[in-house]
Amino acid sequence: MSFKLVDEAKKEFPVHRLCSVLGISQSGYFAWKGRPACRRQHEDMVLLAHVRSAFALSNGTYGSPRMTRDLRDDGLDVGRRRTARLMRENGLRARQKRRFKRTTDSHHAWPVAPNLLDQDFTAAGPDEKWGADISYIWTKEGWLYLAVVIDLFARRVVGWSTGDRLHRDLALAALRKAVVMRRPTAGLIHHSDRGSQYCSVDYQAELKAHGILISMSGQGNCFDNAMVETFFKTLKSELVWRTAFETRADAAAAIGRYIDGFYNPVRRHSALDFTSPAQFEKMAAT
Repeated sequence: MSFKLVDEAKKEFPVHRLCSVLGISQSGYFAWKGRPACRRQHEDMVLLAHVRSAFALSNGTYGSPRMTRDLRDDGLDVGRRRTARLMRENGLRARQKRRFKRTTDSHHAWPVAPNLLDQDFTAAGPDEKWGADISYIWTKEGWLYLAVVIDLFARRVVGWSTGDRLHRDLALAALRKAVVMRRPTAGLIHHSDRGSQYCSVDYQAELKAHGILISMSGQGNCFDNAMVETFFKTLKSELVWRTAFETRADAAAAIGRYIDGFYNPVRRHSALDFTSPAQFEKMAAT
């Protein structure tokens, strides 16, 4: 046990240095030892309990800025440095790894729309600008593809769909969910890349039927759809790269829980003053 090692070596080395090397907290050691902790150490133990709880609820994804805001919203008076120290001392950090796959097929004969968005991702309210894209998730059965539609105002995922094939029906399913859920008025800008799924006759007909304006990125310019790319990076770092999915069904279920159970209603965004997309929309409406 780490605490026992500290206890045995404390005659030769300071306790704080031993705890740092072993990656444990001093307050935890003193609690194990049965020695009365000072006021600061007692407060650390209380804060650490809240930090561990919030870290678990975030699926191990919150760093010190979001964690600090979470603690403050719970009525705890704590600074970011103290939160970062408690997380560092107790090994509460997210790990990331990457796997790449090309999903955009722009070599087709269908017409390409102009770039109406022009990298202006700001919106005055919901359902003024949507971004759409497709990404991928590796499972032991093979690739699972994920199509999303995101409202740029609050970065909320308003439509999503998964499938084992990269075709227009996947993108259409996500779009139709978004239209049913949000019922946007005519004039909404829908932005995507130049992939064949979004340039297809069926997809463009669906947009035009609802009076939605069509916008597409410049050729090979990933920055034109940066808002959606940011969501995919978040999804993968907080869920996909941390999980080994046995089946596509397992991955699809986990993605659904992440989007509908965490990302939209709970996850704090620094760009939204550390509120969730659902909270941001609610605050804007009132």
